Amino acid sequence: MCTKKATPAESGRIPRHPGAILFGAETLSPILESVMKQRFRLVQLGNRGGGFYCKDIVTGSRTSLETKNRAEAERLIQHKNEALQQPLLNRKIGMAYLAGTDAAITKRTWQDVMEDIIKDKQGPTLRRWRIAIRDQAFNSIRKRVVIETLPEELLLVLRTGSVSTNVHLRRLQNHCLGMGWLPLPILPRKLFPKIVHGEKRAITWAEHCQIIAREQNLERRDFYELCWYLGGSQSDIACLKAEDFDGDNRSFCYSRKKTTSLGGMKLGLKAWEIVERRPRTGPLFPYLMNVREADRATEFRQRCDGLGIKGVTLHSYRYAWAERSANSGYPERYAQRGLGQNSKIVHRAYAKKAQGQLPSLEDYEEVFKSGKIMLLKPELETPAVGQASH
Repeated sequence: MCTKKATPAESGRIPRHPGAILFGAETLSPILESVMKQRFRLVQLGNRGGGFYCKDIVTGSRTSLETKNRAEAERLIQHKNEALQQPLLNRKIGMAYLAGTDAAITKRTWQDVMEDIIKDKQGPTLRRWRIAIRDQAFNSIRKRVVIETLPEELLLVLRTGSVSTNVHLRRLQNHCLGMGWLPLPILPRKLFPKIVHGEKRAITWAEHCQIIAREQNLERRDFYELCWYLGGSQSDIACLKAEDFDGDNRSFCYSRKKTTSLGGMKLGLKAWEIVERRPRTGPLFPYLMNVREADRATEFRQRCDGLGIKGVTLHSYRYAWAERSANSGYPERYAQRGLGQNSKIVHRAYAKKAQGQLPSLEDYEEVFKSGKIMLLKPELETPAVGQASH
């Protein structure tokens, strides 16, 4: 009597890939005999260098085990199957292994990480970090053990926090990875929300004139005026000294606090008049030099609120200077030196709203059709019109 041969699916066996060698039960170790009855199975592809693969009998997918050692491959398959059956136990076993290399890894909380990361910070950076770690969005993980933290918990922090929370949580996780307190990122970089800062704009000449006209304090008035003419950051301008200026050449040079790069330029008559009103030795702004940058910013915002000016900060003077330089055709490398910027990308970000730095194509076409010659001024992008030579 002819019997129908059972199909691979009916017999419970997985079809063999061409070139693959499925080790039979008669040749397998006792460990693999039990593994073969579970979800993951060991596969060796002879046509691919004899490497071992993990075969998922549910999905049919195959993953390289990145080893050619049979004992190691068998052990990996065993752990994969055990992980499905007893995840909590495996987690404890994994923690025990980690504790063997770092005794504090099972007790280190995110608050410990915050306290460790600020140890090497100084000056304004230290102040910013102290403010950042007080963010209430971190309260849900502050006492949570780092190695036990789940991705969902970090996502909750990001959803309840702000842009600053996003920035500093990235740095906290990177600090843990760098110190070896985390074997892998809890939340991959791609899952962090994109950092989108608020829109920033330059202060206009009309707004600047309003502020100057209303300012009664002479030191603050001169400070705001120099911010307009020099375009420096508020801390750099507030800390200028008389010794930074050269009266013979009517110029100045200073080292930026943020990057230590040099900035400076020659000054026009209006800017030089302001410098001459300030002390001839020592700090130009003795009071403002010792005021925290946050307090200087608050005082400026109060003046803007009193005048109904919105969307402007002290840093808007830097944007304004960059935009004015671009509108005037000021060479970019000169503008970078004036602002103390090493990066063209950063400088262009400041000047991105500048208008008029390039002539229109329509003007070029009219000049071309007229038969005249377009001359580019040295270092400028604005063309001049000259008569064609005969």
